[in-house]
Amino acid sequence: MSVSALTLITDRGDAMKIMVVDDCRTTRKLLGLYLKAKGFDIVFAENGLDAMEKLATDNINLILSDLNMPYMDGIEFIKTLRSDPYWSHMPIIMVSTEADFEERERAFKAGANGYIVKPVTADMVIEKIRNLLEGGHDA
Repeated sequence: MSVSALTLITDRGDAMKIMVVDDCRTTRKLLGLYLKAKGFDIVFAENGLDAMEKLATDNINLILSDLNMPYMDGIEFIKTLRSDPYWSHMPIIMVSTEADFEERERAFKAGANGYIVKPVTADMVIEKIRNLLEGGHDA
């Protein structure tokens, strides 16, 4: 997937669609505002199960997922996606309040491509997305 450095559009020329998965309505709304301001289309999900249902009907280009959620947490959600050949290469960034090294490593072992610690700023989120989509990686 090639990405314009300024507009972050898909190869088809339409805005990239990002799924924000978080059980906190305020966090979903805040991330949605950041991303919409940069021209992204947004789909919201309240947890991993809700996200799986929405992935079946929406053409998603990237996922921002919380770690701690009810029903299906972020780790289980990522593992589920990575086990399915159709979703195995989906770019996923974990967005969490957990700042410790062990949680970060657990997310990467599950298959996350990036990790951001809350609270986040619009610039942090956009920079992480841009870096990931341009072939960078998180360490």
